[in-house]
Amino acid sequence: MRQLPAGRSLGAIFAVPLAITALSAVALVAALTGDGWRDALAWVGLAAPVAAVAWAMAVRRS
Repeated sequence: MRQLPAGRSLGAIFAVPLAITALSAVALVAALTGDGWRDALAWVGLAAPVAAVAWAMAVRRS
């Protein structure tokens, strides 16, 4: 089993994935409950995981 890097707690490691999860959940609820500005919120919120994966892939390649 790998050890955690020095100075990085579990909270620091999982902060961004939890934030993306929360944003996605809010976006899904917004998409299901309304129109107008809620649709825009849903598009932005559901694009966040896609953007995070694209960024991670770009960083990994360079």
